[in-house]
Amino acid sequence: MAGQSETRGKPIRCKGAVSREPGEPLVMEEVLVAPPMAGEVRIRIICTSLCHSDITFWKLKEPPACFPRILGHEAVGVVESVGENVTEVGEGDYVLPIFVPDCGECTDCRSEKSNLCSVFPFGIYPWMPRDKTSRFTDCNGEVLHHFLQVSSFIEYTVVDITNLIKINPDIPPNKACLFSCGISRGVGAAWRTASVEKGSSVVIFGLGAIGLAVAEGAKMCGASRIIGVDTNPDKFELAKKFGVSEFVNPKDLGDKPVSQVILEMTDGGADYCFECVGFASLVQTAFASCRKGWGKTIMVGVDKPGATLVFDSFDMLQLGKTVMGSLYGGLKPKSHIPILIQRYLDKELNVDHFVTHEMKFEDINKAFDLLIQGKSLRCVMWMDN
Repeated sequence: MAGQSETRGKPIRCKGAVSREPGEPLVMEEVLVAPPMAGEVRIRIICTSLCHSDITFWKLKEPPACFPRILGHEAVGVVESVGENVTEVGEGDYVLPIFVPDCGECTDCRSEKSNLCSVFPFGIYPWMPRDKTSRFTDCNGEVLHHFLQVSSFIEYTVVDITNLIKINPDIPPNKACLFSCGISRGVGAAWRTASVEKGSSVVIFGLGAIGLAVAEGAKMCGASRIIGVDTNPDKFELAKKFGVSEFVNPKDLGDKPVSQVILEMTDGGADYCFECVGFASLVQTAFASCRKGWGKTIMVGVDKPGATLVFDSFDMLQLGKTVMGSLYGGLKPKSHIPILIQRYLDKELNVDHFVTHEMKFEDINKAFDLLIQGKSLRCVMWMDN
């Protein structure tokens, strides 16, 4: 690839893994990446990792599905060039793209109560947020759509400055990329959304990467008891490294509901229940498993768009429980992510065990297979540019 001084202001030709049809293997193609417009940054991806949300939207056939598309949203990179009015980062900076915007100026971004920017509302858009156009085209001139404001399954990408933060260069790329979504989303759900209290009981439904990140966050907050629920017992041993000490496999319970088992184990229900799979029915199980009066159920998993939740209105009124959504763990990217990265560098956060596989970018379809088969937590793919 050409140096930065030669590429600034010009289109860049590079390799990208294009999703052309739902559920079909990604195709490695030459992609033309346009220069950044005002308020935008073009970055060279160092490495990217695969998240279940990528799988969900790769399979999806209904809107907001959109093809052809460059998926991917967990990555770390280096600034290649910046558009007009960008002052937060400069060429050569080590940066983390994040799918949740943080403009730092609107009422919501200035408030500690929300991470939902009102100037650049979160959405599964197929374009750049300011002018609603794409920066990607294939070799035939066909527009390739963006994904989650990041699109990291490509050697170079363009993101809005509201979706980018400069990070400490001491953190290795293969660990840094996980803070784009998975680690931050799970740890933040316990730390910021639920505000898990010291000495409390926590139940986590789903012991994939997000669930284990919740466990790590709950441990960081001082939870005294962390119970994991999963149908795959092979996950239990690894989960112990993240502070999960008790396990429930629904397949071993016969006709007995999971919620009944949790109620018995916790003498009336857990203080906090986290749904980390993305099933509406599991949210209801989590709700039934948390304690009356103060129990909180936190939705962290991503279900298909249009999925609905059904609760008995009398239960909601009488039991005094809370159901909460947790987008990106309630974290404000530009203020909270540097804190989490420093905690990792200070050895207060266990991140290393999340990376179960590493491979070349060209092998991205193998990474999909591993995650779908439940054989990996996070697979990091390295660019060779």
